[in-house]
Amino acid sequence: MAWWQTSKPLPEGVHVSGAPVAADTRELQFLADTTASDAFSQPILTQQLTDTTLALIANAHDLLVLDYFLFNSQRAAGTEAAADQRLKPVAQRIRDALLARRKADPKLAMLVLVDPINVAYGDELGPELGTLKAAGIDVVLTNLDPLRDSNPLYSAAWRLLFNWWLPSAGAGPFPNLIDGGGAGVSLGALLRLANFKADHRKLVISGDGQGSLRGLLSSANPHDASSAHSNVGLSLAGPVLLPLLQSEIALARSAGWRGSLPLQAVSAKPPPAATAHTALVRVATEAAIRDALLARLESTQAGDSIDIAMFYLSERRVVRALLAAAHRGVNLRVMLDPNKDAFGYEKSGLPNRQVAAELVAASDGRIRVRWYRTHGEQFHAKLVLISHESQAWLLLGSSNLTRRNLDDYNLEADVIVEGSREEEPMARALHWFDRLWMNRAVGGIEYTADVDVYADPSQGRYWLYRFLEASGLSTF
Repeated sequence: MAWWQTSKPLPEGVHVSGAPVAADTRELQFLADTTASDAFSQPILTQQLTDTTLALIANAHDLLVLDYFLFNSQRAAGTEAAADQRLKPVAQRIRDALLARRKADPKLAMLVLVDPINVAYGDELGPELGTLKAAGIDVVLTNLDPLRDSNPLYSAAWRLLFNWWLPSAGAGPFPNLIDGGGAGVSLGALLRLANFKADHRKLVISGDGQGSLRGLLSSANPHDASSAHSNVGLSLAGPVLLPLLQSEIALARSAGWRGSLPLQAVSAKPPPAATAHTALVRVATEAAIRDALLARLESTQAGDSIDIAMFYLSERRVVRALLAAAHRGVNLRVMLDPNKDAFGYEKSGLPNRQVAAELVAASDGRIRVRWYRTHGEQFHAKLVLISHESQAWLLLGSSNLTRRNLDDYNLEADVIVEGSREEEPMARALHWFDRLWMNRAVGGIEYTADVDVYADPSQGRYWLYRFLEASGLSTF
């Protein structure tokens, strides 16, 4: 059972590697939600991703597809986290925008895919998703069963002993580890949660009524408890989104969806003539993200620069590629979440603190690491920017740099842009990274802290991280 569930064929729509498509950089917009605190501990929030999502929904004409890991109004555990004034009703805003668009255009083809974790692996939709379905919007709970198991030590026993007879739906006496204010869950739901498998994508794709697709790929969920997280995203347009749209349709079909989207309304417009504002853009999902990243890291040379902003960094091939690049003379800056907060719960610092210690020590200090200063929320960005003398390569989206995210276990979606480092979105992404790295802000804001603030040289915890990463018995 363990062998089969980790090596079975991948379902349709997984491991997509889109072809590079020429795009006008003026249609590519780097977006960032940034949360910090000033010298008086007053929260400072810069939020762009929700507004862009609302605009895409409002301007959809031919079709509209959304896919999110978390889409609900659940709150964090603990009264202090629940009362956090930084948290916003983002799920309600997205829901209301979808309902308004449905009312304005009842014939618009709309599809919303979400991970089953939103309903605690049950069948009864919550207030946001249930209202959408009642309004005639197709809501699909992604079918995770065809995906491979990331943690065979647990999943094989779970499948053999419990999954085939113990219902995973319904309320129960066990604590809801996801929703701090929610009702208890059944034993089946609790055991399935430990299977650690997810539709982790975060995207919107819409038809603009003029034969073109527009979309947003990001690291942000419409999830109230996540609304103060720092995130990044990229707004883009054109046929580059078509492979991802086809992937979404395949995933919905796997979950039993029998609807349709008017793909004939989306024409493949010819690419723009090459100019100084032209970049190559492509989408990648799951392990195709890893393949593209490793190939690019291995091609770097002395004088190049690698900037990483990441919620989780643990994948061993990526770690080795970063160390090899540092020894070749590549300049590396790594900005990480300290892994100390998770919706009202305190975390142990795994895996980022252990990986940070390894990167600094094994590179003899060539790799520089800084921590994002979080205050209950998370530095949830997933971005890699590789800069050469005049060109740059940008990767961002839903995927962390972990085994589960990069090895065809979770569903992930990223976008890759290659072009002049002076053009959008590279210039704006580099400006964002520099501002956070160097604490360039007025009002006493310190976005990031020195690596020593959360240093953890413990060999015991380092090897614990290595075991958890290799076995899959981890939440990262």
